Amino acid sequence: MAAVGAGSSTAAPGPGVVSAGALEPGTTSAELLLTQERERGGRGGCPGSAQPPDTSVSIPEMAHRRLKYISLAVLVVQNASLILSIRYARTLPGDRFFATTAVVMAEVLKGLTCLLLLFAQKRGNLKHLVLFLHEAVLVQYVDTLKLAVPSLIYTLQNNLQYVAISNLPAATFQVTYQLKILTTALFSVLMLNRSLSRLQWASLLLLFTGVAIVQAQQAGGGSPRPLDQNPGVGLAAVVASCLSSGFAGVYFEKILKGSSGSVWLRNLQLGLFGTALGLVGLWWAEGTAVAHRGFFFGYTPAVWGVVLNQAFGGLLVAVVVKYADNILKGFATSLSIVLSTVASIRLFGFHVDPLFALGAGLVIGAVYLYSLPRGTAKAIASVSGPCMHQQPPGQPPPPQLSSHRGDLITEPFLPKSVLVK
Repeated sequence: MAAVGAGSSTAAPGPGVVSAGALEPGTTSAELLLTQERERGGRGGCPGSAQPPDTSVSIPEMAHRRLKYISLAVLVVQNASLILSIRYARTLPGDRFFATTAVVMAEVLKGLTCLLLLFAQKRGNLKHLVLFLHEAVLVQYVDTLKLAVPSLIYTLQNNLQYVAISNLPAATFQVTYQLKILTTALFSVLMLNRSLSRLQWASLLLLFTGVAIVQAQQAGGGSPRPLDQNPGVGLAAVVASCLSSGFAGVYFEKILKGSSGSVWLRNLQLGLFGTALGLVGLWWAEGTAVAHRGFFFGYTPAVWGVVLNQAFGGLLVAVVVKYADNILKGFATSLSIVLSTVASIRLFGFHVDPLFALGAGLVIGAVYLYSLPRGTAKAIASVSGPCMHQQPPGQPPPPQLSSHRGDLITEPFLPKSVLVK
């Protein structure tokens, strides 16, 4: 699940800019209120002014709202469908495919896709593409080598996810996997010296409590499970995956902050390292079996669906996540948990008991609370105050609120820092 994103995502490096006149990507509701208040102030929106307030919505703003709703749908579907498809493919009767080969194939397809996109950016000029890659990958080899560490960790994480989902119900994995928010937040505090609000610390505690309740329900045998599944192994794998996700994302953000590389170039570099490291892991873990049975042993349409989802799903999220603000990403995560649970009931006969519902509810609430910007309430309060009338001649005008996002103290949602894997 890792592709360098264009938004946070999810996470990904710096959000892009929408067309001229549109709201800045990631704009919160408080910032929207500030923007509207400033515009109304300039058009006589305060009491006693000559003109009535303009309540119309601009076309760029409407387009941005539509993109936000599309982003929400994409994030929810991708988050839920990947986990459900892996669970489905790993529990089908018959020959089981090698998870290490699926990880390698996803990296290969992701790398080829990014290469084609870079080729398109060069307007189909092969010579320009080769010169660009030579400069970016070989000449600037230091930046390229910096990606080896996060790529190694993400390759390990992808393999651990197969182990975890093979031993845990999809809904249980989806809830437990939100520990990545906790690990990423802790690594951000330790490695990037970020500060969290009291509400965010409380939400992290709430998150841990919810996951613990869900795992207690799982250990108590709330739902029947096949004999070949070990919840202890699944829990260990998902915790290791969350730790690797948090560390790799923050480490990647730390070493590449200020880098000028494009989204597709970074994903191509990650794909190169991921393919090489994935092949090493394949040889070490299942080399003999793969050599005997074949690389594509056990591959079915469902398995290819998992591979394609891993390869292209993360890239798709990297494109749309720049239109999703923190609250929207938290809402998408909560909806994906609900969707995974409902689908697990239908597809796998998952049983939801009160203990699981309580734990999942705490996790959903914690995710939403953690995604709230810290300055939203204060900004809304300042906007809703008394409207200042036009100053008499000779007196300085009141200070205007800046339109820059830096006026609001916000904390990133920290899904995987600047990666979406």
